[in-house]
Amino acid sequence: MDAPSAKSKFKEFCCDIDGIILDISGVIHVSGEGDGLAIPGSIEAVCRLKASGVAVRFCTNSTETTREKLVNKLNRVGFNLLPEEVFPPAPAVCQVLKERGLRPHLLIRPALSPDFANVDQNSPNCVVLGDAAEELSYDNMNKAFQVLINMKEPILISMGVGKYYLEMDGLKLDCGPYMKALEYACDTQAEIVGKPSKPFFDAVLKDMKVAPERALMIGDDVVSDVGGGQACGMRGVLVRTGKYRPSDEQHPDVKPDAIVDDLQQAVDFFLEARKQ
Repeated sequence: MDAPSAKSKFKEFCCDIDGIILDISGVIHVSGEGDGLAIPGSIEAVCRLKASGVAVRFCTNSTETTREKLVNKLNRVGFNLLPEEVFPPAPAVCQVLKERGLRPHLLIRPALSPDFANVDQNSPNCVVLGDAAEELSYDNMNKAFQVLINMKEPILISMGVGKYYLEMDGLKLDCGPYMKALEYACDTQAEIVGKPSKPFFDAVLKDMKVAPERALMIGDDVVSDVGGGQACGMRGVLVRTGKYRPSDEQHPDVKPDAIVDDLQQAVDFFLEARKQ
């Protein structure tokens, strides 16, 4: 989809949009050494969106650290975000665990552990999986497998289902492949808390007080971001930054409502269409 076509697509639906959900990794920011980097033009684009009066929220499946530390990191590279605007999966998982009386065996990064400090982890009766990077060793995966395989009805909760994501030094395996390995080994199906699950998106929409048909999801993952948003009734826009691959534009199942070079171009087209 070229720029004129994308611009025309925005004109078709932008006047009906009251809220925008932005993916974080690959859309506004790339993780890596230190605080990572803001994607060029994204800081200004976020400011312009907020100033336009449209509701803006930020969704991520990243589980590298707590929400508070994530927001602080993003703000140190130039953003001006509030914790209540940012929706990672860990707080939602904690709510699920408490509501169902589940005690997790955690396969997560140590920096995320504070989010689970008030959750009973004795005698685990489920496994919670995140994008745990170096923690996803054979030994740690095998411990999670042993917890699951000894349960009559294994409960595996995965904070996302992505295949890979982008950091400053290249693409990295996400938690999805590890989730699939545990599913296969234990003859079970994971419960997804995070994108692209409908309850996760619905919670964000509820917070914005925006109906799905009046919301727009912008992301770099054609399946979890664009497809997940569309499955909930939102419009979905794909950016050519982050984990984007050219083949995403010919995905057999997901057809983005528009494809743009980056968030800056998306905001340009969105605000221009709103003026007309």
